[in-house]
Amino acid sequence: MDTPTFKILPSSPSILIILMGSIGDVARGLCLVSQIKNNLPESRVTWLVEPTCSEVVRLHPQIYNMVVFNRPRNILGIQDLYKDLSREHFDIALDLQRHLKSGFFSFLSGAKRRIGFNRRNSGEFNWIFNNEHIPYVNDELDLPKVHHYLKFTEYLGLPEPAFLDFGFSCLDEKSHLPNTVAKISKPFIALVMGSSWESKDWFFEGYYGLVKYILSSMKWPVVLLGDGSQVSSATKLCQKLGSHELINVVGKTSISELVAVLKAASAGVGPDSGPGHLAAAVETPYVALFGPTSPKRAAPYNCEHLVVQSGVSCVSCYKKKCPDLDRICMRRISVESVQKKLTLALGKTTSA
Repeated sequence: MDTPTFKILPSSPSILIILMGSIGDVARGLCLVSQIKNNLPESRVTWLVEPTCSEVVRLHPQIYNMVVFNRPRNILGIQDLYKDLSREHFDIALDLQRHLKSGFFSFLSGAKRRIGFNRRNSGEFNWIFNNEHIPYVNDELDLPKVHHYLKFTEYLGLPEPAFLDFGFSCLDEKSHLPNTVAKISKPFIALVMGSSWESKDWFFEGYYGLVKYILSSMKWPVVLLGDGSQVSSATKLCQKLGSHELINVVGKTSISELVAVLKAASAGVGPDSGPGHLAAAVETPYVALFGPTSPKRAAPYNCEHLVVQSGVSCVSCYKKKCPDLDRICMRRISVESVQKKLTLALGKTTSA
């Protein structure tokens, strides 16, 4: 029965949230913890996550416990997970991942109420493992993912939040900043060099033109962010521009350092990626460059007005590799269009 039953919730329920990845999804999902704790202060919220995203979850001060599924251990990892889940009696499991593995882990939790996405919004037979489901969402790509997650707390009968709290408001970014960034004495821009999808990535020429404009015309320092796959591009960019105000920490930051840099920045720029959603979670305006994904679904929270997307007909194809079109949707994003959105983001920041 898929009817909200808030009245029968225990006053101090033990709630398991299952959302193991990606970083962007986990960052968005963290607002559910604050929503639950604000309305059920005696509740205990446990989060099931994989190692890659565990550091993000650890930063939320209201999470009672974190359970990590060590996927590389395969069957031994599942055995370890079962032992960890068995230590807590869960009243409710919220399965936010909607695939076979998350559904199975929801079942493994032993929670009496296992709530997942509607069958028509889930895949891989996920719905079989959950005994309650949130209502079906028609035309799902038009609903921001963070609001789809909030359908779970709405289903439990919790009121609609006036604002979303992702749990980073008390984070002291200064204590987590890398030394090279901590030394910056004036406002700076954080530039994310890449994403987990090849088709989402902007081109080197675009980054070069944008950084050159920020350094020479705006006179703002730039901090380059990204993972190990972007080290070569970041190094090339620094060599070509040769500015002491271009700080390269690509491939050198932990998750907590990444969050700290994004919180300290006046604005962020980059593709649709996990760091973009972390920026939004720490209330830093983020100019998101969209190509194969839908900004209606995936624009960073409160940064929808800062989206840049070209007008080619194949946008939002949701393909991780471009099918022989040389990523035309990203190539058509001009430096000038990004500059305009960045100016808008900084104007909102400086006037606040």
